[in-house]
Amino acid sequence: MSPLFTIPLWVDLAAVAVGGVQGAMFAARFTDNRLDLLGVGIIGIVVGLGGGFGRDILLGLPPAALQSNGYLLVATAAALLGMLLLRVFSRLGPVIIGLDALTIGLFGAIGSSKALAMGLPEVPAIFVGVVAAVGGSVVRDIMLNLPVALMHVGSLYAIAAAAGTTTLVVAASLGLDIGAAAIACVVVTTLIRVLAISFGWSLPEQRALAGWRSWRRRR
Repeated sequence: MSPLFTIPLWVDLAAVAVGGVQGAMFAARFTDNRLDLLGVGIIGIVVGLGGGFGRDILLGLPPAALQSNGYLLVATAAALLGMLLLRVFSRLGPVIIGLDALTIGLFGAIGSSKALAMGLPEVPAIFVGVVAAVGGSVVRDIMLNLPVALMHVGSLYAIAAAAGTTTLVVAASLGLDIGAAAIACVVVTTLIRVLAISFGWSLPEQRALAGWRSWRRRR
């Protein structure tokens, strides 16, 4: 099946750049881990490229990052910029949170758009978008020996990504221009993620089965 549309290279590179900046800034804050500059830079590159790798592997495609010089160069430059920004400004917590949310939205939009262009049905396209959105952050947390944020109370990573990618897929199926649908995806994902952090939104915490049975008896 021929693609219905093609994602512009600059859009993909922009997502890589935002992810690279955010990843490096995130890693540079963890001074207890004693990361050197190379380590911080590697985390930035991994965050910038991780979502795209996961997306292309699921779609059975050669990773786009290995098909052009631009991806690795942009990810490296973005990681260096992230380190520089953190050294210049001492209080960038809100910026890092905002970039993190934007990264999820961008990679989710690109992942779902590319899946639709490959002819995937709606539900698998949403799944690919979610994997692309959270892939970089999962690898980041593993490399930093941190609890994977995706799996812990209060993150709403996957929920935000799923809401955004669902918005894109539904909008595209209703005939909305794919560019407008992608923008809606980014906006929805970013808003949910930022609001979840700002207001402490979270899914209910899991409970042990024994505790669940006791709760039901009390009911």
